[in-house]
Formats: sequence, C-alpha cells, structure tokens
Amino acid sequence: MRLVVVSNRVTIPDRYEKATAGGLAVALREALEKYGGLWFGWSGAVGEDTRQVQRGNVTYAVTDLTEAERQSYYLGFSNRALWPIMHYRLGLTEFQRSDYMGYLGVNRRFARALAGLIQPDDVIWIHDYHLIPLAAELRRRGVTNRIGYFHHIPWPSADVLGALPFSATLVRTLAAYDLIGMQTELDVRNLIGGLVDLCGARQEGRRVRLGARETLMQAFPIGIDVEAFRRLAAASVRRAVTPLRATRESLGERKLVIGVDRLDYSKGIVQRLEAFGQFLLSHPEQRGNVSLLQIAPPSRSDVPEYAELDRMSDEVAGRLNAQLGEFDWTPIRVVKKAYSRTALAGFYRRAQVGLVTPMRDGMNLVAKEYVAAQDPADPGVLVLSRFAGAAQQMGEALIVNPYDTHEVAEAIRTALAMPKSERIRRFEQLYHVIETTDIDWWRRRYLEALTGVPLSTGAVEPPRKTGTRTKGDSATRRASRAKGAAVPGRTDTKSRAVAAGHKASPHPGDAGHSTPVR
Repeated sequence: MRLVVVSNRVTIPDRYEKATAGGLAVALREALEKYGGLWFGWSGAVGEDTRQVQRGNVTYAVTDLTEAERQSYYLGFSNRALWPIMHYRLGLTEFQRSDYMGYLGVNRRFARALAGLIQPDDVIWIHDYHLIPLAAELRRRGVTNRIGYFHHIPWPSADVLGALPFSATLVRTLAAYDLIGMQTELDVRNLIGGLVDLCGARQEGRRVRLGARETLMQAFPIGIDVEAFRRLAAASVRRAVTPLRATRESLGERKLVIGVDRLDYSKGIVQRLEAFGQFLLSHPEQRGNVSLLQIAPPSRSDVPEYAELDRMSDEVAGRLNAQLGEFDWTPIRVVKKAYSRTALAGFYRRAQVGLVTPMRDGMNLVAKEYVAAQDPADPGVLVLSRFAGAAQQMGEALIVNPYDTHEVAEAIRTALAMPKSERIRRFEQLYHVIETTDIDWWRRRYLEALTGVPLSTGAVEPPRKTGTRTKGDSATRRASRAKGAAVPGRTDTKSRAVAAGHKASPHPGDAGHSTPVR
C-alpha cells in the first residue's frame, strides 16, 4: 500500500524543516515515509510551474495557481464563502458564482494532474474544505481507489449550510468518498443531516448511502505531539530564549494570561480583549497584578474582513490600556507576529491562565499545547470555549461561553485564584486525555478505518494506562517525582471516558454559571 496525501498547501521540506514543522505536517510526513507515498497540492505560489521533488521515500508534487485561480478558488469561494459559513458566520459569507466556478475548476485541474500519478494500490487521503469535490472529480476520471477525506474545521447544520448557493450540489460530491472524518460527533451529525436533508441520502447509523455509493462518517479528534511539545516547554525554561526572557523581566512577579491565535474572526480575539477588560473592571484589586499577552499573527490580510479585524483589535486594546493602565503597567499586549514553537511553549509555561475562547473552532490545538507545556508541579489553568471542538474532550478546563464577556471574566478570576491542588488535579486529567489521543493516535486511527488494515499492534481506541509506560509518560513522571507533584496519566472511569472521545457531560456553565466545574 502506498499513501497519497492531498492538501491545499504543500511545503517541500529542506534539511532544516523537520525541526520546525507543525505537528500535523510531521504526522502526515511520517505516514508517507513509512509506507512510501506522494504529497500533492498547491505550492503556495502564483505562476504556471508544476514540479515533483523526491525527499527520501516521499514524492512531493506541487503546482502553482494562476492569479485568477488564487482569487476565485482560494481568496474567493474557500475563504469568503466556505470559511465563514462553516463557522456559522452567515453575515460574513460572500458568494460569487464566478468564485464557485473557479473553485470547481481548480479541483478539476488538481484531479486531472493527480489521476496520472495514482497507482492501483494507492490509498488517497484528502484534507479540508478547499478540496471537498476532489474525490468526485477523481471518480469521473475512473479512479476506483479507496479515498478518504478529513475536515479540519466545523461542519454546520443543514439549515445554516443550506443558505449557501449550490450547497446541495457541493455536499453531494462528498458521497464519492469512502470515509469522511470530522473533529467531533456534532460535526458528524450535522454532515449526515446535510446529506439527508439537502440531498435525499439514506442513513444507516454512521453510514450514508447516496446512489450506488456508501460512505462512512466518523469523528477523529485530532491531537498534538504531546511529548515533543512537553520537551520544548522544558527546554525553553533552560535556554531562556530572548522573547521569553524579555517577557519575564517586564512582568516580574505579575501573573500572565495568554492567548495565541491566528488573526481570524472565528477566534474571538476582540471579545477576549473585552472580557479581560471586564475582569479588571469587576476586580480592581487585580489591576497591576496580572497582564494579558495576546499573540495574533496576521493572516489573509488581503481579505477585507481580516483587515477590519486587525484594526478593531488594535482599537480595543488601545482603549482598554488607556482606561485601565498605569505608568508602570500595561494591562494588554497584542503582538502581531509569529514566534517559534519553542518560544510559544515557553510563553505557555510562564502563563498562569491559557485563554482559548474561539467563537467556533473545529478542534483548536492551542488548548492542547497549553496543557502539554505546563509544569506538572505548578500548572496553569485552561479556560476554554464551549464552541471549540477540544471542549468535547477537555472537560476539566473551565468551559465558558465566549459570547458572554462577564462569564469569561469570572472564569479568569476563578483560574487565577484556584488552589494548587485543584490545578494539579485538572492538569492530570487533561494531560491524560491529550497524551492518549495524540497526533499519532489520530493518524493511525483514521488510516485503520480507511484501509481496514491494522497499522499497529495496539487497539484503535486510546491506550489504557496499565503497568506499561510510554516514553513520554515516564519522562513526565520523573519530572513530577523530582518536584513532589502528582503524576499526569492517572486513570479513573471519568478520564477513560473522556480519553475515548466521548462528549463531556453537561456542566453547570450550560445553565449560566460563570465558573463551570465538572
């Protein structure tokens, strides 16, 4: 079996890239290297070049887009129509028929180029909303291979998606896949509902039949490389990298609340700044004692809505700093630049509160990175939006409604005042979840479902804690024993249920309480 991965963007690695690539890129590359494979997609460049590069056991096949294709396929239909509607932002959805035609045209061109590279025993794994119709285009060209799709962002209900012109036609193309993976069970239910309501499909459990084809829909919550990120956080303390050292010096003994997001309206950055301002207004004794650091690298700056968000975040931060700040204390720092993963791991470890409050998110891996980076002996507290996919797994975070600034403000207060014993208890449970459902677990579980072939000796479900310890678990236990802390990875009935991907049980926050506790 050879694996073929298809994604919107493909970066051809050089000899340094492996150390800096994100977890998803590393996971996919490891799968390709293990089985031998091909990674196909857009080069990220505008032009007319198509090329293949061999790196070890992996062939990278990339193609440029023309400027017209970039405008219609990428900036147009993908980012102005699909992205906002998938995040339930109907008011920001802009549909142009020409953009939709361009989107279909690029998928058709990709299929034409890819069909000539596919071998009879290949298994094809397609990623994300840019490429929804790609399998249908491949089927039209006679490709009969197993084809899977993983959707990284939320999938809305049928009534929301149905507002998009041609939505039924687009959703119908998903029937060309053998397996569709989503982040959460809610996304699975919404997708099945869309196929049934918009396309007249027949449902049999998690299988949907449309015409002659049957497609399996299943939730595969994506994870991170927990052990690698834990090591980065520990190393950042030893190395004292420049941005972290400067932050420590400027903060002194003050506490730190951190947010890390791409500058995107789905992340709730403006609402988060307002919530932190509300926290300081409601608890004036905290002024001068705690600061918010919001790291927000710009993205899609040529899309007008993103330029407006950039302006609004600056305006809100400036207003709150002018209203609440002192000559020796700035309440909010918004930094619009990207940092290395090592620096981010260090920021997470320094922060007493991780504020992850998107208005809607497929998963949100920042939540998992924040937990992985914590000192087991003195961990911080995660405040997490109920509308992030991660909330379905990470019920020991303080779960909040990001639309309620008072609720988020009170969760910040609760997190900062939480006793160490309670912080450690929550951390242990959260660490166990992210460790047993890490990026390798996600990759193996998906490919086993797609191929029907076991890819490991272990079960598909998350590993249970027994007498056998993983390397990462042992390292964390050693660190904990050295500091006299409790040990991540403690297993009980509740943590096993959460780790297995079950939805967290209802919590008091659903009834309007500001500091939900499970």
